[in-house]
Amino acid sequence: MLAYIKGTIEMKMTEYIVIDVGGLGYKIFMSEVGIEKVGNIGETVKVHTYYKVREDDISIFGFNTLEELKMFELLISVSGVGAKTALTMLAVCEPSEFALAVISEDVKTLTQIPGIGAKSAQRIILELKDKITKEQQIEKINAQVNSKPKTKTETEDKLQVAIENNNKVAEAMAALQVLGYNKKEIEKVFAKLDKNELSTEELIKKGLNLLGK
Repeated sequence: MLAYIKGTIEMKMTEYIVIDVGGLGYKIFMSEVGIEKVGNIGETVKVHTYYKVREDDISIFGFNTLEELKMFELLISVSGVGAKTALTMLAVCEPSEFALAVISEDVKTLTQIPGIGAKSAQRIILELKDKITKEQQIEKINAQVNSKPKTKTETEDKLQVAIENNNKVAEAMAALQVLGYNKKEIEKVFAKLDKNELSTEELIKKGLNLLGK
């Protein structure tokens, strides 16, 4: 597996770039927007990668951020969504917008993406929300097995109540879980934010910035 490739950009084409690493040129497929943002020819860049191996095809897909890579991996896990469709979605929809659309069941936003019809949008929402539900059930089981009597501080109690009672925060947390982040990690990050002053999408974006550090 290739986690990332770091080297010099030798070529930028419509659907891919070529990065030179020690005399070897890696052909990396990226979205149109990703290619625009990655850098200029001759510059040294670091690209997060997904290594696809099939009987008749070996391809490398590149992303400027881990969030884009996670979104890509989630999309291709949905039945009927291939790598090219996933790259198209990345070109027109940011990870925060995508995650929010899934959580709020916003079929209209997803169908605005080329190649995604109403049925595909509903399937994406259904499968990814189902994945979150299963992960949450596993977390609860693990918590029950490993739980020990603990005394929560007053601050922790207030934070937990705020998270559970605030729909805006709950939606933002669920959206970040869509992108593959752990609930406990998200709670720690959200504790640092002024949640009352931020919209759901702003919470997601700020959460992504903090989680990516």
